Amino acid sequence: MEFELTGDHVEVRDLAATIFADLASTERVVQVEKAEDSFDRRLWSTLADSGMLGIALPESAGGAGLGILGLVALLEQQGRRVAPVPLWSVVAGAALPIAQFASPAQAERWLPGLLDGTGILSGGFDAPPGRRASLTGRRSDRAITVDGEIAQVPAAGLAAAVVVPVELEDGDLVLAVVPTDRPGVVVTPVAPTSRENAAAVRFEDVVLTSDDVLPGDGAQQVEWVHNRLRVALAAIQLGVCAEAVRLTAAYTSERVQFGRPLSTNQAVALRAADAHIDTEAIRVTTYRAAWLLDEGQEEAAGSASLVAKWWASQGGLRVVHATQHLHGGIGADVDYPIHRYFLWGRQVAFSLGSAAAVAAELGDRLEDAPAIGAPA
Repeated sequence: MEFELTGDHVEVRDLAATIFADLASTERVVQVEKAEDSFDRRLWSTLADSGMLGIALPESAGGAGLGILGLVALLEQQGRRVAPVPLWSVVAGAALPIAQFASPAQAERWLPGLLDGTGILSGGFDAPPGRRASLTGRRSDRAITVDGEIAQVPAAGLAAAVVVPVELEDGDLVLAVVPTDRPGVVVTPVAPTSRENAAAVRFEDVVLTSDDVLPGDGAQQVEWVHNRLRVALAAIQLGVCAEAVRLTAAYTSERVQFGRPLSTNQAVALRAADAHIDTEAIRVTTYRAAWLLDEGQEEAAGSASLVAKWWASQGGLRVVHATQHLHGGIGADVDYPIHRYFLWGRQVAFSLGSAAAVAAELGDRLEDAPAIGAPA
């Protein structure tokens, strides 16, 4: 299957590659990882100034209007540099749903800061297996009182607010934008595998009003966001895996053992080839899902996003394990960059569900679908 990017998308990819190459060198990433908040403010400011934070948002919301394909082009380049900024969660988990579903007043409150980089919002969409949301709510007097905890929210320690789904007593879902300084919201830093900024967010009798809840069908909104979050994660994993394979090809071609390069050993070549095949599977499934989303084919995109996330989880784990293994002892050296791709690959693989969880959800979707070849 051929995917040809438009000229605008190519420009986004090339500009993103330049920004990350200039501002997210290995030395810079190491510096940021050692900082207290593990967040590269200089890089974030540059991404905002170049319009990258609004790349996927419609022009009517102040964005560039380049859709999910534009976001994928951006996130792939971030993955190649394992740059410590919360792009996927801020854009796909907060900016996009606010641009799509918020009232004019809500959009005016949150979008300007999101786009210019001065205000960070994040999405908290991880939920326990079998649950649609980590938070529960009960209605009373035109308000919703929320309890529960989201175990890990990217960049929650930096965020002015979090976008979260809440399951009500009657089974309905609502999607809300909740300021992190709201009474009853407790943000506790956690240390994710990728070393990025993240926190557990606990809600203790947090009161939401209509100003906090996005208008519309909450269940449909949450599914809409999940479709985009899965593709965003797959795009990061694509960049992580592609760069890990490139680094491994270079290392095994230069490293001489027993009088010849490691890459001339058949076992090494075959394992590297398998990693390349897995990476290309992530690429084709991610771009297909992104294209379907941009074409407005939401139902088909739902299944396609699950397929992309499955490859990002299952295939991505195989790639980062193989590439670290092929580096031998130096692969375990934390002063050598390949280990960071292993850590990011594992973080992405288990975000928003493991490969097994994603496969189970895909199976539920396909259970009632017409069988291939069945009569109409």
